[in-house]
Amino acid sequence: MDTRRLLFIIIGISSLVMLVTFTLTPKPETPVLIGDHLDPATRNMPYQSQTVNNTPIIFDDYLITPLAEFQIKARVLSRENYWLGREADLSPVDFALGWGRMANPDITDNITISQRNRWYYWKTDKYPIPRAEIENSSANMHMIPANEVIADKLKQVKEGDHVSITGKLVRIDAEDGWRWVSSLSRADTGDGACEVVYVTSIRTP
Repeated sequence: MDTRRLLFIIIGISSLVMLVTFTLTPKPETPVLIGDHLDPATRNMPYQSQTVNNTPIIFDDYLITPLAEFQIKARVLSRENYWLGREADLSPVDFALGWGRMANPDITDNITISQRNRWYYWKTDKYPIPRAEIENSSANMHMIPANEVIADKLKQVKEGDHVSITGKLVRIDAEDGWRWVSSLSRADTGDGACEVVYVTSIRTP
């Protein structure tokens, strides 16, 4: 077999492998279509993109660094106010938010949801949807108001409300080395999985 023919065979096999790979590998976090409608499990997924401006924000004794642009439309599954701790200097409230099927009361009525110590907890005796979907379609988010107007709006949000939030996922640093860093994934769980959101806009439709 001459060298030229061997080269064409190698190129052909490589092209076939690439075609199969791109055909069979799903794009991450891409909504799945069912007919003309979005799969309820992925409807209204939070939107995250590269930050437009990562200039740090000085907030009292803290430096807030934007990590990503962030938007979310979700239902408030629970809310918890905080007054103590360094985190409360920045974030006076946490929202446990649900989207997709976790925004449906028919689903969440079968799940016991609570918050404490900046964590969100859930439990159920019978899974109304798969466990992974519960974990990937809900999260505890620490809300940092960008100004007093946003702070007042956060205070008015009630459990069961639907909210549209725009802001940034951030990292916060103090001079003594203390740090608070947002998760950048909706699929993680446990310590470090909460989003730290610098809220620039909030609406309750």
